[in-house]
This record gives sequence, structure tokens and C-alpha cells, in this order.
Amino acid sequence: MASYLANFEQIFTRFDANGDGKLSPSELQCLLRSISQELSLEEAEAVVESSDSDGDGLLDINEFAKFVGDKRETEEEERELREAYEMFVMKEEGHITAKSLKRMLSRLGTSKAIDECMSMICRFDGNGDGVLSFDEFKVMMI
Repeated sequence: MASYLANFEQIFTRFDANGDGKLSPSELQCLLRSISQELSLEEAEAVVESSDSDGDGLLDINEFAKFVGDKRETEEEERELREAYEMFVMKEEGHITAKSLKRMLSRLGTSKAIDECMSMICRFDGNGDGVLSFDEFKVMMI
């Protein structure tokens, strides 16, 4: 759980573009867009407004954690996430690599170049090792 939270904080920090420790609606929109969740600026503003407990129009790490926590997986969802993760992992490597991501996306009908797959991985690679662990995959799937 501690590594999940550390990855979560790293992702939050990465998308806090101005480094103020808070996510604006546009920063939240960028974060969600990076995981293929399209959200209009108006929708992002509504999310911030509904989760903003101190009324400053921004999400601090705790408000963002609560927003994400409201969506956290149940045990069943955790099992499903694990199964999805295992589909992307090459057995001999034990984690998602650019090569394994490219292979699975191709099987799903979405062709991506290896450099595009590496770019997708880098967005959520909290420890900078060039691959996605299960905890990093969970953060990506939020």
C-alpha cells in the first residue's frame, strides 16, 4: 500500500505543472487525458468543485486522494486489474515493458510504435525504471 501511495504522489506531482501542490481543473484534465479519459474543461471544473473541500478552486493532494479514493477498487476490481495487468506482462519479465505493451495493444487492434509505448509507460513510471509494476499500472488505470 505504501508503494501505491508513493506512486500516487509522484503522479500528482508530475501533473502539478506549476508546482504549487495543487491541481487546477486544466491540470486535472491533462492528467485524465494522459490515461485516455477525455474530460472537457467544464467537466474538470465540476470535478474540482465537487471535491474541493477548502473552496480554493483547486485540488490539493488530500482532496485528489479523496476523489480517487471514492473510485478505488473493491477486491473484485483489484482482481480484475491484476488479470488485466497479467495480460500485458511478458511472463519472463514480470512487468509491463514497451515491447509487451505494443504486443497487447496490437492484439487489441490498436497499433502503436515502440516509442509511443515507451512514452505511455514513462507517464506512469514512478520509479523511473522504464517499466510498469502492478502498483504503477493501478495508478495509470485510475
